[in-house]
Amino acid sequence: MTSIRQFQVTFDCAEPERLARFWCEVLGYVVSSPPQGFATWDDFNRSLPPEQRDSSFSCADPSGVGARLYFQRVPEGKVVKNRVHLDVRVGTGLVGAERLAALEAECARLVPLGAVRVQLLVADEDNESCLVMQDIEGNEFCLD
Repeated sequence: MTSIRQFQVTFDCAEPERLARFWCEVLGYVVSSPPQGFATWDDFNRSLPPEQRDSSFSCADPSGVGARLYFQRVPEGKVVKNRVHLDVRVGTGLVGAERLAALEAECARLVPLGAVRVQLLVADEDNESCLVMQDIEGNEFCLD
């Protein structure tokens, strides 16, 4: 029998701390503790050569249930649609107008944080409605 493994979701990005703090707000996550041996993230960054400072950051579910999110700076920008994306579950169990209202309310909360509304996908015979969005670096995610 295969054992269950923990995992983290890693984002390649331009500004790790800024993107991590955005996702903390979206998901109710908290900034992870700095690497072992450092009291703060600033202490950790000061220990690195200048070109490596601010090159990574992470956040975690305070309950310990959800996956850790890790953000790493990369030199290239995003150029195509994500092959993997996060679904932020805000409408679970809701249908019709009630679901749409929950999606729209969450969208209204996230846009002032820098999220961008892309497209509302209205329910059909097989799927409930969802709202496609982008985070502050253009990564797609869905309000589901």
